[in-house]
Amino acid sequence: MLEFTDKGIFCPRADVYIDPWKPVKSAIITHGHSDHARMGNGHYISHTETMPILRLRLGLDISIQGLHYNQTITKNGVRISLHPAGHIVGSAQVRLEYKGEIWVVSGDYKLMSDGLSVPFEPVRCHHFITESTFGLPIYNFPPAEEVYADINQWWKQNASEGINTVVIAYALGKSQSILHHLDLGIGDIFLHGAVANVNDAFNAEGHDFPGIRVTPEMDRKSMMGAIIVAPPSALSTPWLSKFPPSRKALCSGWMQLRGARRRSGVDRGFVLSDHCDWTQLNEAVLATGAENIYVTHGYQNTFAKWLTDRYQLNAIEIKTQFEPATADLE
Repeated sequence: MLEFTDKGIFCPRADVYIDPWKPVKSAIITHGHSDHARMGNGHYISHTETMPILRLRLGLDISIQGLHYNQTITKNGVRISLHPAGHIVGSAQVRLEYKGEIWVVSGDYKLMSDGLSVPFEPVRCHHFITESTFGLPIYNFPPAEEVYADINQWWKQNASEGINTVVIAYALGKSQSILHHLDLGIGDIFLHGAVANVNDAFNAEGHDFPGIRVTPEMDRKSMMGAIIVAPPSALSTPWLSKFPPSRKALCSGWMQLRGARRRSGVDRGFVLSDHCDWTQLNEAVLATGAENIYVTHGYQNTFAKWLTDRYQLNAIEIKTQFEPATADLE
């Protein structure tokens, strides 16, 4: 039912692409990260909570249709629905069914609940397309609630010393999950503009993410003991030097690698990811009941071989233009 083309994953029967990387007439978007949601498509379909992010990043005038989880639309006999992926707010798996054959495109996903996104729900299918960002056995992440508690404790310690805390996290997704779990009694929360823009888009739709946008005219000396949330792109800019004294932390699944924190030039590394670790990937694939697995961005070759050898599944490595999470330190 689905084909892997030079424009992206395509359903000819429904004449629709899923997360295309070249402009097409109609596109279903799993979530708002830039390697999955690109400009130039004629019409977009996404979960309702992804709509404000697509408008923020792709333009207010885009043609877009929002679906709720488990809501079904039919295109030329193909039943299409969105299901929770647990990756970020509004992220979705795409289920397509035609004459009893079922495909599921997972997009990016995680099984570990972040306390904010609707948790991942396995969808039974015959064909499952999965990412493999952390598809190696060395990646086994700690419980997210422990990481959030560690962040708060580190911030509290820094604040007691009159030192600012800078937390580096991707502007869309991880920043909101961190903000959702911060202890507001410790101090003030300030936001890089990229994070503030995403918050504004979500808050306009009913969310209530805290934080004050940092502006050039602010008195930075008044921020002693505050926490500042900024995207990875800020690490290499003079912007971060404006909050002395401060300690910096990077929140990423890659922080599990020895030396990753040192190479990033930060004081702390928190192992926090919006993707599955090795155990979650295995659990998710098996929960679908699918015999045909298509492994995309990440450790495709290794994970596909493992699924074939360990579980006797028909696992195939697929090349896509979705970028491994190292690009955004997810």
